[in-house]
Amino acid sequence: MDDCRARDIPALRKRQQEVRRRMRRGRPVSRDLAALEGAVEASLARVEARRSSLPELRYPAALPVVAKRAVILEALARSQVVVLCGATGSGKTTQLPKICLEAGRGVRGRIGHTQPRRLAARTLAARIAEELDCPLGAQVGYKVRFHDRVGDGSHIKVMTDGILLAEIQSDPELREYDTLIIDEAHERSLNIDFLLGYLRRLLPRRPDLKLVITSATIDPERFSRHFDDAPIIEVSGRTWPVEVRYRPLRGTDEEARERDRSQAILDAIDELACEGPGDVLVFLPGERAIRETAEQLRKHHPAGTEILPLYARLSAAQQSRVFREHRGRRIVLATNVAETSLTVPGIRYVVDTGLARISRYSYRSKVQRLPVEPVSRASADQRAGRCGRVAAGICIRLYSEEEYLARPAFTEAEIRRTSLAAVILQMALLGLGEIEDFPFVDAPDSRFVRDGYKLLQELDAVDGRHKLTALGRQLARLPVDPRLGRMILSASERHCLTEVMVIVAALETADPRERPLDKAAAADARHALFSDPRSDFMTFLKLWRLFHEQARQLSQNRLRKWCREHFLSWIRMREWIDVHRQLRERVASMGMECNSGEADYRSIHCALLSGLPGNVAQRIEGCEYRGARNLKFRLFPGSVLAGKPPRWLVAAELVETGRRYLRTAAAIEPQWVEAVAPHLLKRSHADPHWEKKRACVIATERVTLYGLPVVSGRKVDYSRIDPRLSRELFIRHALVRGEWRGPAAFLEHNRRLLEELDLLESKSRRRDLLVDEEVLYRFFDERIPEEVCDARRFRRWWKKTAEQQSELLKLSRALLMQHDAKQLITERFPDFMDVRGMRLALAYRFAPGDPEDGLHVRLPLAALNQVRAEDFEWLVPGLLREKFIHLIKSLPKPLRRHFVPAPDYADACLQALEERKGPLTETLAGMLQHMTGISVPGDAWRRERLPAHLEPFFELIDSDGRRLGAGRELRRLQADFGHRARDGFVRSVAAGFEREGIREWDFGTLPERVEVESDGVALGAYPALVGTGDEVALRMFDDPGQAREAHRAGVLALFRRRCGRLLRDVPRTVPEFDRQLLWFSPVADAEALRSDLEQAALQAAFPGDAGEVRDAQTFERRLEEGRRCLMERALHIGRCSFEALQAFHELGRCLRGAVTPQMLAATAEVRAQAEALIYPGFLAATPPQWLPHLGRYLRAAARRLDKLPGRLQRERESAATVRRYRSLYEEALARGGSSPELDEYRWLIEELRVSLFAQELGTAVKVSPQRLDRLWQKLRAA
Repeated sequence: MDDCRARDIPALRKRQQEVRRRMRRGRPVSRDLAALEGAVEASLARVEARRSSLPELRYPAALPVVAKRAVILEALARSQVVVLCGATGSGKTTQLPKICLEAGRGVRGRIGHTQPRRLAARTLAARIAEELDCPLGAQVGYKVRFHDRVGDGSHIKVMTDGILLAEIQSDPELREYDTLIIDEAHERSLNIDFLLGYLRRLLPRRPDLKLVITSATIDPERFSRHFDDAPIIEVSGRTWPVEVRYRPLRGTDEEARERDRSQAILDAIDELACEGPGDVLVFLPGERAIRETAEQLRKHHPAGTEILPLYARLSAAQQSRVFREHRGRRIVLATNVAETSLTVPGIRYVVDTGLARISRYSYRSKVQRLPVEPVSRASADQRAGRCGRVAAGICIRLYSEEEYLARPAFTEAEIRRTSLAAVILQMALLGLGEIEDFPFVDAPDSRFVRDGYKLLQELDAVDGRHKLTALGRQLARLPVDPRLGRMILSASERHCLTEVMVIVAALETADPRERPLDKAAAADARHALFSDPRSDFMTFLKLWRLFHEQARQLSQNRLRKWCREHFLSWIRMREWIDVHRQLRERVASMGMECNSGEADYRSIHCALLSGLPGNVAQRIEGCEYRGARNLKFRLFPGSVLAGKPPRWLVAAELVETGRRYLRTAAAIEPQWVEAVAPHLLKRSHADPHWEKKRACVIATERVTLYGLPVVSGRKVDYSRIDPRLSRELFIRHALVRGEWRGPAAFLEHNRRLLEELDLLESKSRRRDLLVDEEVLYRFFDERIPEEVCDARRFRRWWKKTAEQQSELLKLSRALLMQHDAKQLITERFPDFMDVRGMRLALAYRFAPGDPEDGLHVRLPLAALNQVRAEDFEWLVPGLLREKFIHLIKSLPKPLRRHFVPAPDYADACLQALEERKGPLTETLAGMLQHMTGISVPGDAWRRERLPAHLEPFFELIDSDGRRLGAGRELRRLQADFGHRARDGFVRSVAAGFEREGIREWDFGTLPERVEVESDGVALGAYPALVGTGDEVALRMFDDPGQAREAHRAGVLALFRRRCGRLLRDVPRTVPEFDRQLLWFSPVADAEALRSDLEQAALQAAFPGDAGEVRDAQTFERRLEEGRRCLMERALHIGRCSFEALQAFHELGRCLRGAVTPQMLAATAEVRAQAEALIYPGFLAATPPQWLPHLGRYLRAAARRLDKLPGRLQRERESAATVRRYRSLYEEALARGGSSPELDEYRWLIEELRVSLFAQELGTAVKVSPQRLDRLWQKLRAA
């Protein structure tokens, strides 16, 4: 049986065991035994047939490996594993399969020969078939992805190492083969290392299986040790000697070295040009370096030199140019692809920068990095070996020999620098145990192992114990990267499998779009035809659909042409189609169905997201993004999203070259992540709080994916997260603080009781009447079940409980109050205040620091103009003691020290206080003076230092109870809303009282005040006569002060009507009135002065307060008295007017003559003085006692100008004194309007001017700065 075909042996042995079991049980076995013998004979016949069909073997004698044939045959006979170390050009790859045939291998099973790349596998199979003179696919076949040209009679099967790995799933013992050749093992790819580890375990179970490991001259001992010191056979290569020259760079920093490297390449090319003809191979780290160097070389060298790039992403057509025959010199600029993968013919010289982009996966950042690193000594030797193929070669290294010797001996194995998720998944599917226990040539880093498991957990492929999930088993069956496989499984669930398979196939193959540097713009324009501005993935889908639409209409030749015109690689398009076909067949075998209808954008990208949850990124600004774990990336410039970067995206690749890039990306919504990857999200909750509207505890939820805020600020029901805290907050807010208006009767009862007690506390401005909130909390906590944590659950519980215990949750006054002070508080903090006959509602707020803290006066709009700030100085009895204390403390220290301690004096004043009337500070000052003999001036009180709650807070409300305005400044409210209050008052109250066109006092007695009701408030209304031009009318006012002023003018207007003819004669009786008109003409016209004279005479003829005239008898009596003295008063006023206007006229001439620079300031002040004394209406406006002095004031101003040239210094001092007092007067006038005291102050300033500038004219009263200061202090105190 051991001579049977290898793949038949397991089945034959099973049948053999069954026969033996039957024999032991005494059952008949003759038929089974005959069948077994027949099967064995059939297998042996197949073996014999394969042996007889072996091709004739011929070896090229020139190849070094042929010379070692006997050694290799002996090693194959003696050892299960042989390590063959052969230099490039030794012929080991092509001749070793034939040597194995000669050793009798390939008969009981095939000789499997692996290659790292598909191209190498196809080329090698064709070469061996050619040497054996048999058609490809007969004795020699190959199998690569999408292509299988292996016949039943094939002895040699060339394949990629990935194909052999895939076959392990269906053939774990690899019974198809009796010999395996693992070629190019020195590359140490992930596939090769996994195969070597798998074979290390398999060989003891397959003693008939031979293994040959071939390697370049790179660390063969490592492979030998891995297989129990397997024999090593070394074969020399067919090479010429290579001279190595070192030309190290001079730059110190990276930028300088980059510039130096560019020049060093040019210098090396020049140096080699002197050595003779031959092509040059320049090793560079990447595509950009190749482009830049090509540009420099084109400028540097003559046209006869051909410069060609060579790198993996280059189109097939451009790559093929390197292998064509050519004339003249050629310089090939290549990446490390030319080290071992591709042999560039005709190379005699090598320039080695010593750098390469090495793919490194970062387990920390989850980014596939492509850093530029110094190559190992082994790689550097491989590069140097490329120039000894055709003649003696020269290799110029752009680094020093010391640097070379300091470099690592070998390139680090891929398993030490790549993601291990796919390996772990396959190992789990094959039941190979933990990766840590697997016999790899080099054990992977434990950190990479943990990262691989994390990725698989991220994809839901393994559980927390590293066991395959059901999804993971499906994932392992898909022949793609686990992340791409996860997309397919998710797409099946989301009914978008048709679209996602196309996208996955595109991601699994090389991008078919080509962008030649010399035709970049044209390529971009063509590619734009199928680009989707939202998504690079959708761009692939649109390209797929467009290509297949063309394929249905065009022949294959025309389709190839269409691809060329649209800058698409025909080969890569075919590969894409082949991968898609393979995927389609596999998903069909797994029972998944493709969707017939077109899937939407969201479904497609949610499926993609399921495989790429760690590749989500949020835009920072421009094309800069923040990705998982707070890493920053830039959107790849070639992405369709680059023109308008979205806020959120997902990328197929996170790549790091010079910087980190997001490649192949699409716009997404962050909410999709929550639906796709809930198991990866972290949820944090902040600010749990009671929300009255929802009647439950709400928290702000933040959902993050690897630190990215997928959801921010979302409100969620906190009872599902922390029911205990939610219950506590529900009780405190809903029940203790009454912030829930539920339907239960106890809630209304508790609310009213708490409001009543809270008002008592606010009135007394203390928080010791009510029990602590904790008492209330415990009351409810003891009675409410633990599962009740929101209003919904409470209602359900209370509905059942209230039927038997309706009083269970009712609070009582006894429970709530610590002591009973209700009566005392009510007396000292009343609910209403009587002001000017009106009953105003009061409210209280105890909230220190709050703008509305303190006593609230609810002031109806209709009453706004009827109250004054002084009406509220006394506040309420309960606040008066505190206000007295703070007023005393506000006094300046020299005064305050007489009233210490302030609380004792405040208490004494309260005891002595008989009634709360008059200005509060005057009353308090009087009581303090009575106690101590110390006088407190009115301006000593610093009201601004009082706490805010000791001034009333006014709430202005309309008829519907709505607040119109509020604040502590009553005057501001009156300024803002006074007109509105007045208009409302007129509409609602005054309409029935008013009367127009009054000519006689025929309306009886006019009361000063009548009481009316408006908006439920008893208001005072104030009737008055008003003058309206030539008419007199009866009006009703809401402001007593305005009513008095209006009535005074109205009575005079009625006097004027009754004295009309007599008044019109006044100007004619005044001597020289025409001259006065002439002198007054610079100010106003003649009519203004006539009218002013008449008004002044009228006011003088009817002295006293005309406002006191309230009935017909008084009016008539005063009218008769005035008529008798009208002319006499008019003549007196005329004389005063004459004197004043004459002086005004003379002063005008002085002003016109005062034109020197020194006199400018004085003339400006004098002109302003004259304008303040003589103006339209000055006769009626000037108080009668000061009217005779106007002329003297104006003559004094003229004297001032006359004296000015000789007394400039004294003029400046005197002017400054006057300006100081004038400024104080204007400030006081702007602040509070006129008063008799302020009027006196104003005219004393005029007397001061006379005393300072024209003392010889004398003053009407004694005046000095000291007297003005005393009067000013009195004004301030008032």
